[in-house]
Amino acid sequence: MLDLKLVNGTLVDGTGSAPRRADLGVRDGRVVTISEPGWISESARETIDASALCVAPGFIDTHTHYDAQAFWEPRLSPSCFHGVTTVIGGFCGFSIAPLSPDSAAYLGPMLARVEGMPLATLQSAVPWDWTSFGSFLDRLEGRIGLNAGFFVGHSAVRRLVMGERALGHWSSWAELERMKLLVGESLRDGALGFSTTVSTSHNDADGNPVPSRHASRDELLALAGVVRDYEGAGLEMVPNLDFDDEMAELLVDMSLAGQRPINWNVLGINGTSPADLARIDKLMSASRLARQRGARVVALVNVTRPSLRINFMSGFVFDTFPDWPALFRLAPAQRIEKLRDPVYRRFLEERATSEAASRLALRARWHTYTIVDVFDAQNKRHEGRKLGEVAQELGKTPFDTLIDLAIAGDLKTSFMIPTPGEDAQTYALRGRIWQEEDIVVGASDAGAHIDMIDTFAFSTQLLQKGVREYGVISLEAAVRLLTSVPAALMGLRERGQVRVGWPADLVLFDPATVACGPVHTRYDLPGTDAGRVYADAIGVHAVLVNGTVIVRDGQHTDAMPGTVLRSGRDTATVPLVATP
Repeated sequence: MLDLKLVNGTLVDGTGSAPRRADLGVRDGRVVTISEPGWISESARETIDASALCVAPGFIDTHTHYDAQAFWEPRLSPSCFHGVTTVIGGFCGFSIAPLSPDSAAYLGPMLARVEGMPLATLQSAVPWDWTSFGSFLDRLEGRIGLNAGFFVGHSAVRRLVMGERALGHWSSWAELERMKLLVGESLRDGALGFSTTVSTSHNDADGNPVPSRHASRDELLALAGVVRDYEGAGLEMVPNLDFDDEMAELLVDMSLAGQRPINWNVLGINGTSPADLARIDKLMSASRLARQRGARVVALVNVTRPSLRINFMSGFVFDTFPDWPALFRLAPAQRIEKLRDPVYRRFLEERATSEAASRLALRARWHTYTIVDVFDAQNKRHEGRKLGEVAQELGKTPFDTLIDLAIAGDLKTSFMIPTPGEDAQTYALRGRIWQEEDIVVGASDAGAHIDMIDTFAFSTQLLQKGVREYGVISLEAAVRLLTSVPAALMGLRERGQVRVGWPADLVLFDPATVACGPVHTRYDLPGTDAGRVYADAIGVHAVLVNGTVIVRDGQHTDAMPGTVLRSGRDTATVPLVATP
């Protein structure tokens, strides 16, 4: 007897082949038969009528930060509701293993600062009591809703080995050897690869560059080189997005050192102006250079321009303006006092609009900001309004209005930067770039910046906007981008396609209505009254992980059938593809 039978559905199998009508039989967590409609005679414990629905492989998210959330919310929402069945985490060098008591005391506040996770939640809901990477994975075994694998992060390793020397110092020969051993041990224990960052936007709780940003080029290449000795291990890095020739060469050299493709985050497509096109070409040049040298560099790309909510409590994004990072090294009370000083305000505004900040010009157009969340009663009426409109009403400059609202809300007041690129021309460009050889759609950052961005919904956004609304990509091509393409990048065994014998990771959705619902703030974080940016999925009728239904008609079943993915067992080595 079958455990489950799906009948009358339209199968979009993940290979890019045309959709076709088919019935599926599932037993013991795997697809055991795919046939013409009506041909499966074997009875089943449950039958789902998939008429008018697409049956596709579960979607794969190749860039998340669910490492911590897995402990307090193992359903891994909202991704599970948007058809995602497999997530990969531990990126940007920010894994939470391996660990020691000293490094845990540093990593928690660092994550709160750099990845927008409330410190109270990290402290109250994450145990922080493992040591090795393997023991971290063991803690999740049997208690997560999605398949989940994790990279070992450079900053975690560097802090564990070097302690306070991880900031401001290059590693000694002995320290580097210890880091190499630790990365190797983590890969042997099941880490799916090695990740790092050199991005100037990544700063710790004290406003200092995170540990990996203090590493020498030799250290980066040495640690990247460790992965070549481990089956199924990959590489990831967040570059400095100024992206000069030196940055492109670093990505290529890391790929060659590890003999693996390296993926980087994130290629944003914001418009079609000559400047936009020149920036995109510059960012994609690393992939061209890689193929010339026998390496492979893969860019992760957003589906939409994310709606970006920012505030003066986390400081994220604001701290990219020249000379602003020093403000966010101060405690909140000191920060408020500093912001009350009109001379200091003028200094901040001048630096944000200076020549040195020219590439950030859109972020300094204060009047275009939307006031999103207000936490003081006096200003609650301004929610949803443009900052420029409120400033005019109050008789203030937009910048002074920004700072005054921030102070009134104890720095928690959030503002949304305008999101250009929601037009037919930009989507046409996206549609072309999505299908480039060295591009993977995703870059969701799900589990991170939870007060700031909505990119966790990339899967439903691609089907909604890319396929249905703008028509820049076919349904079967979009499903392939969400399934077999990311599976191939990560070397995932038996994931990313609907095939007989493979695990039954499946999503059933209505192609006529599938979409991301309204973005709102949800207040369900343990240990804090802070909220997280959230959106329900529309048109996703069921999600199956390893043959078990975890989502049915928008409701979670509380089943936890996810597999903790381990390198070698669940991943195969992805070779370099050199075609100059």
